[in-house]
Amino acid sequence: MTSIDGWFRGRIEDGWFDELDVRVDRDEILVIGTVAPPALAGTADDETRRQAALARIDAFREDTRERRVAIAADAERRFERKVSWGVRCDGVEKRFTVANVPVMTRLLFDERQVLDTLIDGGIARSRSEALAWCVKLVGTKQAEWIDELRDALVAVEQVRGRSPLG
Repeated sequence: MTSIDGWFRGRIEDGWFDELDVRVDRDEILVIGTVAPPALAGTADDETRRQAALARIDAFREDTRERRVAIAADAERRFERKVSWGVRCDGVEKRFTVANVPVMTRLLFDERQVLDTLIDGGIARSRSEALAWCVKLVGTKQAEWIDELRDALVAVEQVRGRSPLG
């Protein structure tokens, strides 16, 4: 648990979420909480469940807006990162106030050609959208490997923190 994670756990009101996931990168803090699903008849179909979950998420968003904005403003001053919020309910996730951070990169011809093919095929409207699509694909298809890499980086940070050089 990071200090940022602990700070949010201390600031968020008890009862808001059944579970809390705080993710941090160089630009953004993403706070995703899980809320209880609405009570539905056992025979409710998937679309009914999905719509009920979306309604629960929207209600949570409206009911907590003022307090979430205040928490985010404090966090943004304290941690110098944008704060984004999201809610999960019954397998449905919705994010709001999400930062859209530009990333500068240089691509070789063959790499640009891949992006342009995605545009020509109607998968994306721009190179930046095509690149975002590629990143999502890698994150989905290589999720286990990415998780292993993140765990290894945590271990590296722990070892660095014990450096004899201080």
